[in-house]
Amino acid sequence: MENGEERTYPPLVLAYIGDAVFESRIRTHLVEKHRGNVNKLHRFATRYVKASAQAAAVHAIKDILSEKEWGIVKRGRNQKSNTIPKNASLSDYKYATGFEALIGYHHLHGNHVRIDEIMEASIAFVEDASGGR
Repeated sequence: MENGEERTYPPLVLAYIGDAVFESRIRTHLVEKHRGNVNKLHRFATRYVKASAQAAAVHAIKDILSEKEWGIVKRGRNQKSNTIPKNASLSDYKYATGFEALIGYHHLHGNHVRIDEIMEASIAFVEDASGGR
């Protein structure tokens, strides 16, 4: 992340790809953990991918993020979007966008080990917050 590399892609582009990567990783985690039917897996997935969960997770893992990584989160959070959140507060929606931008940044730069670390910490937080599910 040296020399302003994080500026290579606009924050909403990072969030766009980060959303897909995050959801794919969550689905894989749930299939491996629960092996349930699709409806059950979808209900579990929403606990992780909803804006409020992502916003809470990014705040919970802030201590493991570098200053540059937190800068990516803040840049993603501060972007103006034409989308209005339906089931989330504006603040949660913005922090979720920042979180997805961080995932997207690491994905596009091939930092898959770092994504694994962030995902592991995020999943642990959500599961602890929801009683292990």
